Amino acid sequence: MQRWTFLLPYALMPALAGPASLPFCATRSASAEPQAADDPLLKPHGPAGSEAGFSICICTFRRPNLLRQLLRALESADLDGLDCEIVIVDNDPAGSALPVIREWASRSPYPTVAVHVPTPNIALARNAAVHAARGKWVVFIDDDETPEPEWLWQLAATQHAERADIVIGPVLPRYPAGTPVWVRDCGVFEPHRYPTGTRLKSREAYSGNALIRRSLLLQLPGPFEPSFGVTGGEDTMLFWDLEQRGARIVWCAEARAHETVPPARLRLRWILLRSFRGGQSFVRAEVERLRGVQRVSRTATLFLGALVRLPVALGLSAVMLPFSRARAVRFLRAAFAQCGKITALVGHRYHEYATR
Repeated sequence: MQRWTFLLPYALMPALAGPASLPFCATRSASAEPQAADDPLLKPHGPAGSEAGFSICICTFRRPNLLRQLLRALESADLDGLDCEIVIVDNDPAGSALPVIREWASRSPYPTVAVHVPTPNIALARNAAVHAARGKWVVFIDDDETPEPEWLWQLAATQHAERADIVIGPVLPRYPAGTPVWVRDCGVFEPHRYPTGTRLKSREAYSGNALIRRSLLLQLPGPFEPSFGVTGGEDTMLFWDLEQRGARIVWCAEARAHETVPPARLRLRWILLRSFRGGQSFVRAEVERLRGVQRVSRTATLFLGALVRLPVALGLSAVMLPFSRARAVRFLRAAFAQCGKITALVGHRYHEYATR
């Protein structure tokens, strides 16, 4: 019989009254302090002391249909022999993912932990996933993505071949019909492309399609930084911290996932604000762990560099506009990134995820 563990606040339990075959092993919210390893609420799924090979962690926020699509893709993926468990973290105060979780429970071929984190904050949600996981490897995939069938095998093979601590795979956009050509060509949704095995810097890594050694994550407080949880950039900060501890980050071109691009993200305003936020996240991660003279020096360098690049990017955008809208938008995105850097360094924070 499949083993299920639910970590949920009392307020949501009446809404979950369902089939008797769906046991609820706990009624506690994951917004509390992380549970100790010997807490019965977080006990392993198998015999005492056992652990899974891979914990596939999904954090979701008010996207039940996309979550259902992802779970179906995992159900049909080639995961045989990989000893997997699924960790689902619902970050919606209203618990909008719970009906999908119940549906998944009726047919899941894998041990699964469902966690409710009622405070909207992606860093808190990811932290809950890490602490609920029991795998040697944590595999993050976003709720608006679907992996290809061989995805996890490719991540695992690259980790083994490269002796990596972290493996990152590409997330390829799935555009809706009628997407303008300039949106496709401006680069905002297209991932970087490297040969498999390429060593990455922390700033090139992201958590949307990532395999990470869990023992490294548990060495960090958090491990994701909650102060980045509504602004974005929590994964940038995480990979910076891991890189400082000597983690080896590599690329796997074959571990492909596909991301659904919603129509709202095809607008120029969203694209520019995403670049603005990216600039803020970059400089915040650069100076977050620095102190004293080092922090002042790095802040001054970043600030002056952004001041120089801003007018250059704006000028190039204006020059390119008559010839190529896509190229003009690329330079305009660079300009907004510089604005993000400048504003972050003077104390402004753009809370991209605060009111979703």
